[in-house]
Amino acid sequence: MYPKSYIEYLVHFHGLRDYFECHEILEEYWKSIPKEQPKHHWVGLIQIAVGLYHQRRGNFPGAYRMIKSALNIVLQNEKAITALGLDTLQLQQQLQSKLDEIKNKKPYTSFNLPITDQQLLQKCEQECLAVGCNFGIPSDLDNEFLVHKHTLRDRQPVIEERLEQQAIRKKKREG
Repeated sequence: MYPKSYIEYLVHFHGLRDYFECHEILEEYWKSIPKEQPKHHWVGLIQIAVGLYHQRRGNFPGAYRMIKSALNIVLQNEKAITALGLDTLQLQQQLQSKLDEIKNKKPYTSFNLPITDQQLLQKCEQECLAVGCNFGIPSDLDNEFLVHKHTLRDRQPVIEERLEQQAIRKKKREG
């Protein structure tokens, strides 16, 4: 019923608390959706993860921008968010609270997306156990790699992909 990437996002969001990976997973999925299909709600979920990643690192301006944008997307895409098994009203309240925390430069705290679909929740809990974590545990703030993943990860595949895409664009312009 739900895309595999969405389940993976939820596992990384609630179990591993790897918001960087949440972004990667859903961005890849979002890019695969045909342009004529509605997909802006996926951007909102991506921005929630990115905002939490920034807050956890103490980047309050970046966190504020992302969470504010995510809140606007959730407000404008309530039907699509609800179709993902989430309580949109509760999510809006959570995001508004998070904005207030960020505005006041309060340190990051974990929260769970308000999943209303019990089968989805059970699936996520099972998937968390399968990857060696528990659903809903707080983020490990002592895990430097998790907190600063974008600066500590191996960037070689990203660089290679970027160069490949540049070569493709150049070929199109010349040919």
